[in-house]
This record gives sequence, structure tokens and C-alpha cells, in this order.
Amino acid sequence: MKKTNWARKTLESLEKNVWPELSEMDKQDWLMVECNALRKKPIKDFTIENLRQMIEQDIGLEFLIPVALEELEQNILAEGECYPGDLLCNVLRSDKNYWATHQKSWEKVCALFKANEQLLQSFETTWEIRKLIFDRYARFSNLN
Repeated sequence: MKKTNWARKTLESLEKNVWPELSEMDKQDWLMVECNALRKKPIKDFTIENLRQMIEQDIGLEFLIPVALEELEQNILAEGECYPGDLLCNVLRSDKNYWATHQKSWEKVCALFKANEQLLQSFETTWEIRKLIFDRYARFSNLN
């Protein structure tokens, strides 16, 4: 996985924002625990699943979307723990405010999708997943 020059840092150090310790109640929520832990993990050590999870929660997009795009350039169907293309799906549904201020990255995603459209139409998956990917792209492509 090719990383940017800040990949050795954590989201907490890059954003200069350390989240407070979780309360006992918050520790009952596995997603809160996972996201809190991932903010302390060097970005270079993120797996596809880590990227998928954090992007799904719109956490650290400034730093994680570029890493996700590098992964998608290598494999548009990069897969976390859900299904082939789950990383792409979460990039396509991520915060529209991010994409409004990152036009070049938006254009890159659109170009990647178009370049891989035939593969996305024909890879082995369920009808629901294929529809989800194309529906999310339809909304995404209209953001800018």
C-alpha cells in the first residue's frame, strides 16, 4: 500500500485533536471503541477494513480519502470485511462537504469509476450490491 509522507502519523496527531477517554457507557459500543483506537493507529498500518470503517463514519476524511483513492486505483473492488467494492461504496457515500472542497479528488473518483464501469457491471456479486454501488455513484457524480 503506497502511503503519503504523513502516513507514519495518527489521525490524532495530524488533526491535532485527541479524543477524550471513553466513558464506561461508550465502551459498550464496539464501533466507538474501534474508531477511537483507529485514531491512535498510524495511517500506514490501516487495512482496507480500517479505511472502510473510518470513511463510513466520516472520520479523518482529509487524510484517509487520499489513501483510499490509492487503494482504489490498484483495485476498484478493494474489500474490507463486507463485500467486494465496500471501500468504493463508502467513499461514494462520504460527506458531501468534503467533496465540495476537494474537486480534484472528486474528479479522480469519477474517472476511476468510469474507467472501471465494465468491471463494476460484471463482477460476481448480488444484484443489491451492484445496485447500491451504481446508485451511490449516481448521487456522488452529481455533487460537483
